[in-house]
Amino acid sequence: LIDSANAPIFGVDNEGKVTIWNQCAVKSVGYSSEEVMGKNLVQQFITPEHRARVQSVIDQALAGEETANFEFPLITKAGARIEVLLNATTRRDEQGSIIGVVGIGQDITGRLAQEREYTRLIDTANAPIFGVDTQGRVNVWNQCAVRLSGYPSEEVMGHSLVKEFIRMEHQEKVQGVLDQALHGEETANFDFPLMTKGKNRLEVLLNATTRRDEQGNIIGVVGIGQDITERIAQEREFSKLIDSANAPIFGVDTLGRVNVWNQCASTLTGFSTADVFGRKL
Repeated sequence: LIDSANAPIFGVDNEGKVTIWNQCAVKSVGYSSEEVMGKNLVQQFITPEHRARVQSVIDQALAGEETANFEFPLITKAGARIEVLLNATTRRDEQGSIIGVVGIGQDITGRLAQEREYTRLIDTANAPIFGVDTQGRVNVWNQCAVRLSGYPSEEVMGHSLVKEFIRMEHQEKVQGVLDQALHGEETANFDFPLMTKGKNRLEVLLNATTRRDEQGNIIGVVGIGQDITERIAQEREFSKLIDSANAPIFGVDTLGRVNVWNQCASTLTGFSTADVFGRKL
């Protein structure tokens, strides 16, 4: 069963020498069982910079303390590095004495490569992208977010997005959007006010997307934004020009309800904006 399993399985004795090396391990690493049996796993098949960490996990398992989901780097016969997600289990004899460690793994080399590419694409995107974990702490902050906000990633990672980078008067609204996304309810085109390091206010139009792990569990929120600060400033200037024009100007929506009524229109008709807004013209 071990030899034919579709997961790489290996075992070592109390001295760290290989005693189990199944067919999937052979296919993944390129070494036949004859080439590895009796050899020291850590010293001969792990790169020097990872040996101490891997040896520690094996030592813990030899002391009865098992480790789950440990990222375990192995060097193939061709000299390539593969990443294995490993469960290190204590192996015992019939009397319960510890006689070694068995590792059952999953090759995650491809997945990690995809994650690195995904991270690179996020970091180089020409839109501000940030992410928070389930506690609202920043764990994604791309280069565009750095440029717009003035905060380098080192100054925001692990900090509360809402409490530290959103004005007090907007914190409840922004927290509500994040909470909805953390419950699977995503929000599109949300006006998201962000404070820069220089204490200026940025207006970001945001899509808040639920982030999930491979099992579908919600692990946070990713926000992809568009800086609309300049557009909003232009709209405010446009509104000011309309309101102060020396000609009556009004506007209606698609249902014919008043949504523009400038000061000249108020002066001429005697109706204030409060009197007419939302009413049929």
